[in-house]
Amino acid sequence: MLNEKFGISAGLVWNLLNENGPMNAKDIKKASKLTDKDLFAAFGWLAREDKISIADEEGELIVSLL
Repeated sequence: MLNEKFGISAGLVWNLLNENGPMNAKDIKKASKLTDKDLFAAFGWLAREDKISIADEEGELIVSLL
């Protein structure tokens, strides 16, 4: 089921941010080895739960925990 997969991806992204602090989307994708679809689904999941902040800094997405 996709919801379970997205939840697992969200947990992976949360753990990366917890260990490393704010990261750009490109570095998160590289570290997590997630596909674009799974990465952005994870961002959506975490953003909806008010777990992350996403900022556009000079055309680059910077993601950090709240």
